[in-house]
Amino acid sequence: MRSKASLSGHPIHPMFVGFPVAYLLGSTALNLWARASGRRRLHDTARDLNTLGLASACVAAVPGIVDYFYAVPPQSSAKDRATKHALGNVSALMLFAAARAGRTGNGTPPAWTSVLEVAGAALMTAAGWMGGTLVFRNQIGVDHQYADAGKWREHALPAADDGDVLDVAAEGDLDVGQMKLLHIGDRRIVLARTESGYRAFQDACTHKGGPLADGALICGTVQCPWHGSQFDVTTGEVKAGPAKQAIQTYPVSSEGGRILVQLTPQLAAR
Repeated sequence: MRSKASLSGHPIHPMFVGFPVAYLLGSTALNLWARASGRRRLHDTARDLNTLGLASACVAAVPGIVDYFYAVPPQSSAKDRATKHALGNVSALMLFAAARAGRTGNGTPPAWTSVLEVAGAALMTAAGWMGGTLVFRNQIGVDHQYADAGKWREHALPAADDGDVLDVAAEGDLDVGQMKLLHIGDRRIVLARTESGYRAFQDACTHKGGPLADGALICGTVQCPWHGSQFDVTTGEVKAGPAKQAIQTYPVSSEGGRILVQLTPQLAAR
């Protein structure tokens, strides 16, 4: 899923996270070294690193929050992982902040501040592991471009009721093999153009909630980018696992050069 906080297509959050990680881990290591070697002045440097780490973490959190709400697919395994990632980082920062508050003067700080920093470093490492999984497995922040598929496309529409018919695109908006994600209130529906015409189907893969709009569309079959499940975009039936449940499809028609989608979910016959 393409990042909502990006610069020239590059997600901003991963650009910034290296700074608090380096500063805070450096603070932890330097404090331990200072305590072991008896070099008290190193504690002052560690305190400054801690301060820089907390400040840069607040900056890095802003694009991360944007991506959490607008790039991570809702009701998916990635959303659960992103929540744990965020909670882990917040908890780690609270520990580092408490350790910083315990350094009230120059010289050697209380031993418990180092304990808090070690615990914070462990939490931050675990949260970082989950962050890497979000990028490399769930592909959050990745802007896919494959053969003739073009850039990521999205279109927001007002909320509508079941059975409503919505004008969602012009007939020439998409080429064969291209898809567009429609945000209709809190619904996420994919509009796709196949060799036999336009099709509409739910965005969430029935396996782990992966974004089908971010996958590949070939010969009327869409493949989830997370685990490779494949679905027939006309009937919704599963063509290949690990998904076992069909996806919902929606009736599509054309009128006056416009593409219309009826919000009447249909499931493949069992």
